[in-house]
Amino acid sequence: MKAMELRAFTLCMRVATELQDERQIILFAYRTPDYDELNVWREKDGRVSFYMSGDGTFFNLPPIATFRTSLCLTWESQRGLAAFWVAGKRSTYHVYKPGHTIRPNGTVLLGQDPDKHLGGLEAVQSFVGEVTDLNMWDYVLSGSTIQAWYYGHKVPKGNVFDWGAIEYELNGNVMVVDDD
Repeated sequence: MKAMELRAFTLCMRVATELQDERQIILFAYRTPDYDELNVWREKDGRVSFYMSGDGTFFNLPPIATFRTSLCLTWESQRGLAAFWVAGKRSTYHVYKPGHTIRPNGTVLLGQDPDKHLGGLEAVQSFVGEVTDLNMWDYVLSGSTIQAWYYGHKVPKGNVFDWGAIEYELNGNVMVVDDD
């Protein structure tokens, strides 16, 4: 809905997986032709990580498991403050890449690492599970708004991605399921 030239963002999604921690999985990837601009991973040791154009920062969060986990990530460039929110509760802040800007003109992939910019699939890194309610804003949502999103209350629609309006292409063994 909006160019991904970002100096701040909030990314929220609800995820579930039965894959055990001994396997690394990618939840969200945004890549331009030259860089992995923004990636969110669950690492082999269970930590959740956040990468922008190079090295990452790692968070010890409650496990992502078979029941949906409400997961949000906030970051702002000015001070470099990054935090994950799980079930409406904020992790400790990490200072990560102050002054950085996420570059536009890339592609977003859910559940697959785009190392070859939409090239070969790496099955050992692919996400197996459910992703829903993915929304992204080009600013840091307040804590009360993130908590409202967690509880399913009405919040402003994502102005970068709005799950209800996303246009997407399915590749691989992916299904869209209405669970109402």
